[in-house]
Amino acid sequence: MIKLVLTGVWVCAVTLASVYFSVNMATAPAPAVADTKQSALELVKGETITVPVIGNGAVNGYFLGRISFMMHKDMIAGLNLPITEMTTDELFSLLVGNKMIDVSNVKAFDPGAFRQEIKKGMNERLGGEYVAEVMLEQLDYLSKEDVKETSGGKPAKVGAPVKIVETAPASETSVQSSGH
Repeated sequence: MIKLVLTGVWVCAVTLASVYFSVNMATAPAPAVADTKQSALELVKGETITVPVIGNGAVNGYFLGRISFMMHKDMIAGLNLPITEMTTDELFSLLVGNKMIDVSNVKAFDPGAFRQEIKKGMNERLGGEYVAEVMLEQLDYLSKEDVKETSGGKPAKVGAPVKIVETAPASETSVQSSGH
């Protein structure tokens, strides 16, 4: 009789312990700091833009670029920003005005410094820390000769664009701001 009572108490104790641990393990953990920081950001996708490379008074080639931004949601709420135009202007300043990329020495290009310059310039224009991160989705260079060959209707040797930065495209699941 005592064995039966002890067995019942043992089964109850094991059942209570297993229920307690399963409930504790099933509850969601507290969100990590990085997750809360990421959820406070919104992806603003950029459009493909073309920037001419000018040298010796003539166009030598073209930069093709698509740049997206991770921006602070709370700061851009309700704003209708001309992101494409602002990005185009900033890229013209960096690529044409400052000559940040030397086409003859593409290996010397620093994507991190390029991102920081875009971020700094965009935040200065917006008047605050709106841009949290700059993502280079595409940055290619086409020489003037490549463009002439492909647009002239000649099926002869088509030059491929020179990849300057190879990155994965921005996540399509991120929420985009309205109007962009």
